[in-house]
Amino acid sequence: MLDRLTGLEVFAKVAAAGSLSSAARAVGMSQTMVTKHIAALETRLGVKLLHRTTRRLSITEAGRSYLEASERILAEFEADLAEEGWDLAIRIGNLSDSSLIARRIAPCRMVVCAAPSYLEARGDPRTVSSLADHNCLGYTLSRLSGVDRWMFGARADVSIQVSGDLRANNGDALRAAAIAGQGLIYQPTFIVADDLRAGTLVALSMDQPTVQFSGIYAVFPPDRHPVAKVRTFIDFIATRFTPEPPWDRDLASPQKLTP
Repeated sequence: MLDRLTGLEVFAKVAAAGSLSSAARAVGMSQTMVTKHIAALETRLGVKLLHRTTRRLSITEAGRSYLEASERILAEFEADLAEEGWDLAIRIGNLSDSSLIARRIAPCRMVVCAAPSYLEARGDPRTVSSLADHNCLGYTLSRLSGVDRWMFGARADVSIQVSGDLRANNGDALRAAAIAGQGLIYQPTFIVADDLRAGTLVALSMDQPTVQFSGIYAVFPPDRHPVAKVRTFIDFIATRFTPEPPWDRDLASPQKLTP
């Protein structure tokens, strides 16, 4: 199942940009994935949100009504910090347009990996196209390593269709399954770094680089000036995590890690 909140964000971006390709660039995903999010929304709602032709894209009457609801939901979601009294939160990934103030505190690197037992039984994929022949465990909340397509390339422009017998919205659950030899996972190094060092998981080197998130951020509401303790905490973790966070130390670049 596609992430519903991401679907709302994608639809709002499509409406604002007036095209699928522009919205794809704005949210940092492929045009194919944008189309899937829109199709999933339309199927769930039972209405057409967009009129699409080869020349133009326009919003239907139902789409305009749903856009108002989508924008309200997205705004309310972003206000969880302010209303619940949180001083800051940590967010991961490419941040879309946001009223929150964000400070990048660490890079977020991705890696494809598997257990030695899986690689011994199924072979070692050396090209991204060969992933189609493997059991790829899907993370349902990711734009880059989803349930049926994994994105590669420096510009996230290489889309590989994959399949697998497990889908989960929790990276640690997928990690445990991979350690048990169930299949390949495409996860951030902060989840799998200890396993890569221990040898319970092996990072794969292929013909395309993994796609990297823009980073890990500390975010806080714009109308709340951080108190001294919060500023000190942000400065501390930024110093500890930049330019290389603890979990990445002693690890090679994911693109250069070899079995």
